[in-house]
Amino acid sequence: ISPPNEHIVLDNPWRPWWQRYQPVGYNLCSRSGNENELRDMITRCNNVGVNIYVDAIINHMCGSGGGEGTHSSCGSWFSAGRKDFPSIPFTQSDFNDHKCRTGSGNIENYGDASQVRDCRLVGLLDLALEKDYVRGKVANFMNKLIDMGVAGFRVDACKHMWPGDLSAIYGRLHNLNTKWFNGGSRPFIFQEVIDLGGEPITSKEYTHLGRVTEFKYGAKLGTIFRKWNGEKLSYTKNWGEGWGFMPNGNALVFVDNHDNQRGHGAGGASIVSFWDSKLHKMAVSYMLAHPYGVTRVMSSFRWNRNIVNGKDQNDWMGPPSHGDGSTKSVPIKADQTCGDEWVCEHRWRQITNMVIFRNVVNGQPHSNWWDNQSNQVAFGRGNRGFIVFNNDDWNLDVTLNTGMPGGTYCDV
Repeated sequence: ISPPNEHIVLDNPWRPWWQRYQPVGYNLCSRSGNENELRDMITRCNNVGVNIYVDAIINHMCGSGGGEGTHSSCGSWFSAGRKDFPSIPFTQSDFNDHKCRTGSGNIENYGDASQVRDCRLVGLLDLALEKDYVRGKVANFMNKLIDMGVAGFRVDACKHMWPGDLSAIYGRLHNLNTKWFNGGSRPFIFQEVIDLGGEPITSKEYTHLGRVTEFKYGAKLGTIFRKWNGEKLSYTKNWGEGWGFMPNGNALVFVDNHDNQRGHGAGGASIVSFWDSKLHKMAVSYMLAHPYGVTRVMSSFRWNRNIVNGKDQNDWMGPPSHGDGSTKSVPIKADQTCGDEWVCEHRWRQITNMVIFRNVVNGQPHSNWWDNQSNQVAFGRGNRGFIVFNNDDWNLDVTLNTGMPGGTYCDV
């Protein structure tokens, strides 16, 4: 789920999606709703076997130019200029300014690991996570969510935090709530680290702490399905570690995410999102059929794109909302898809069925590979499933060894 804590409210641009990535406090009160509504959602979801993972913004507070006042999702007063966030409270001494050595106070050179961790990411006030007090406030925030029943966290901007600080915070986290989880269960943590190669900070620094996002995965898969740079599906016989990705047991993989589907973050123009719906279904199906990594499916909202010279001028636009800026609820149509500009890729028939496929074939080996040396490929998962892709411009008619027991099977 999007960051559930109190965030800044911005008018220019109006209520952008990224205002939720600018915390002003740890009250569980966002444009999605208040603490009671969050608790109700977590309870109802857990009761039907849907676990909740929270996007945790713990590297920073709001931008240094965020002003002073009560322009926050629950009306708490704060002052970005004075670095004063009394609802927590954090004050000036809880930030990293004294450790940052750049002229601007912002990260200027990604070749310098210290400034990537100790300076401000695009002007966002950088928390001093080496301080025991700050670690305690962050851990309390995360523990409150764990006690409410969440199953884990996506930890935002991990490249910008020292692994030792994260280790100290994770070590303070409670076990999961035994109302829904086995005694002694630990929160599942996956960490956002954008490592496309070429920087001193690597994913490997974080893999001992939890899963790590593999951004190379979606960037490469998009290039392959778009057939750019001479790439072909037939080249993916050794997909995964054979392509230079991190070890299978460390990877969290995805075709697109909330950043790179709108040109932010990492991956560039090759990323395949819901805007390219047929390619997106194919790429997500490939990901879900393949054994590499823990997979994540994107669920988006539509916005009015306005692409000028290759850049979307409206990449800031937030979700469908009411006049007061609160997020609209998600209507479910008779065919189980969503209305009102909610894309809900996770409800698309092909994607839903491939999630079921992945669960059925879990633990089975990648097997019975076939390709036409172009963009037609097929592979099985042991004796439990088999999938065929045709991304060429001509029909595919071939008899294949599937490894499946004899019989007639349905096409999911």
